[in-house]
Amino acid sequence: MNYNKINISTGIYLTIGILIMAILFGCHHHKKESKGKSKFLVTSPIKKDTIYTMEYVCQIRSTQHIELRALEKGYLQKIYVDEGQLVKKGQPMFQIMPMLYEAELKKAQAEVNFAEIEYQNTKQLADSQIVSTNELALVKAKYDKAKAELALTQVHLDFTKISAPFDGIMDRFQVRLGSLVDEGELLTTLSDNSEMWVYFNVPEAEYLDYITQVKKDSVITVRLQMANQKLFKYLGELTTIEADFNYETGNIAFRATFPNPEGILRHGETGSILMDKPLNNVLIIPQKTTFEILDKKYVFVIDKNNVVKSKQIVVGEEIPHLYVVHEGLREDDKILLEGLRKVRNGDHIAIKYIEPEQAISQLDLFAE
Repeated sequence: MNYNKINISTGIYLTIGILIMAILFGCHHHKKESKGKSKFLVTSPIKKDTIYTMEYVCQIRSTQHIELRALEKGYLQKIYVDEGQLVKKGQPMFQIMPMLYEAELKKAQAEVNFAEIEYQNTKQLADSQIVSTNELALVKAKYDKAKAELALTQVHLDFTKISAPFDGIMDRFQVRLGSLVDEGELLTTLSDNSEMWVYFNVPEAEYLDYITQVKKDSVITVRLQMANQKLFKYLGELTTIEADFNYETGNIAFRATFPNPEGILRHGETGSILMDKPLNNVLIIPQKTTFEILDKKYVFVIDKNNVVKSKQIVVGEEIPHLYVVHEGLREDDKILLEGLRKVRNGDHIAIKYIEPEQAISQLDLFAE
């Protein structure tokens, strides 16, 4: 056996081991040293009044949105308007071929004329006591019946011309010129978009907060965020709440009314209702001071010896860049503002304290 070779190998391994230990010790020492030299920014929670904006998905509806249907059967003879056109109340829109009803009207008018002559002759005879009053009454009833049938025929003729019941915007045509339409067949829809009703669903807990805090005569204004993420330029007013909760979702529907003088909003659009809720004297921290573990939120609290300790908190309302803390922190706590990934629980660090107002002002959003 070659003992010299064994001694050389052992020496090499010992040398490598010593070098590795030296490197590890040097890195660990450097790490502790770097934490000691670099200062971490620290701030505190702050109590103040702010506004929490609640967001609800909404459906936008016209205050009047109706279906226009044919009241009589016949061929569609004329269309006076176009799709998407603004029409005025009483403006003609469709004409169903009226010739049959015009002929029936003439026939009914002739029967009225005949019945009137018969009634006048019988009345003269009754005045001369040639015929009885009962016979005069029968002739009078026949005359009244003829006049009623004339009025009914006139109604049927009027039904062949369909006019706008209110000012509004035409929708797509469901029939075309020359089509044979049946009684009750859908022709188009008409929408009055001068004002819009916007419906949104509110959870039961938020409904109870609202109904118990808002006075009955107060006017609550809301904003509308349209589908392009831009705010509608006019404010809406909360006008009504539905009577019943939806048992499946646990929500109740609110309705807000928005003016729409420029006609931007249309029936069937979607968006989001933004409703501001004032929060008084609440504890606020920047969102970036928190981290999550298994869906629970934590912050790093710095004790009086500058030792890092993780602490679980309960977050309530979420404001852009800010959290409202319900449990877990006090106003005099010091929390780590930056460098959360660079420290661990139990580390001793050097700190630089920043006032909460300054820390918040450096965020993209200032909490009012």
